[in-house]
Amino acid sequence: MQQSQQPFTHPFLHAMPELKRWTADMLLKRPKLFFLFAIIALTWSGCRNFDSTDQEAPVTIVTASPINGISWRYLALGDSYTIGESVSASERWPNQLQSELEANLNNGPFDEATILATTGWTTNNLSQAFYNSGLEEQAWDLVSLLIGVNNQYQGASLEEYESEYENLLQRSIAAANGRADRVFVVSIPDYGYTPFGASNQAQISAELETFNAACKEITESYGVSHFNITDISQQWPELEGLVAADGLHPSGMQYAMWVESFQDEVTNLLAP
Repeated sequence: MQQSQQPFTHPFLHAMPELKRWTADMLLKRPKLFFLFAIIALTWSGCRNFDSTDQEAPVTIVTASPINGISWRYLALGDSYTIGESVSASERWPNQLQSELEANLNNGPFDEATILATTGWTTNNLSQAFYNSGLEEQAWDLVSLLIGVNNQYQGASLEEYESEYENLLQRSIAAANGRADRVFVVSIPDYGYTPFGASNQAQISAELETFNAACKEITESYGVSHFNITDISQQWPELEGLVAADGLHPSGMQYAMWVESFQDEVTNLLAP
């Protein structure tokens, strides 16, 4: 049998008139409920109108700037490897690094790298030169340190190296305005992997390994970045072109490989 068609009414809507009368009656008998409903209504309204974008903290973009506010200043301390014995000035690794940093940073030019280094210097030689140079009294945005090969070559003790190296590291941090995060150390390359040292490669490599281990341990104890380039120097003779014409020091090509290996990390040191 066919049922008659009745308009559909939602049961909650059908009961609305009775619900309204009951609510009004309850509010008249119990006034406190009125205030409760008012508070709930206001709170609900506030939540609906809340715009999260109105509450966002303003975005502040911080860009690092040089200490002098004009140009970045970089001091490189070392020996023949830092002064670039047997290569042109533009091929020295501090100069190559300075060029890369200037290209990567858009907040000020770099002064040409200031290099305090001489072929044959030990930690003691560098220490005396640093003291006499007046460079310690200046403010530097970045300081690098690479020293120790001549301590090993001249037969100085590891203990002497450790003491003098740590002193140099402390003074490097002071020169960088006391910021250990603006100092970095480069490991000693292995000249056993050169024509000059090839005949005594095993002993040279073993001794330099102990010096480099001490250097790394001291460096990291001060929270200073340590970059290992020794393995790059050990790619000779398999990789041609790594040694300068003197048969002992790195070529400009090898210095470029050093810089390539750590330039991004050095750039990050100059961040805020």
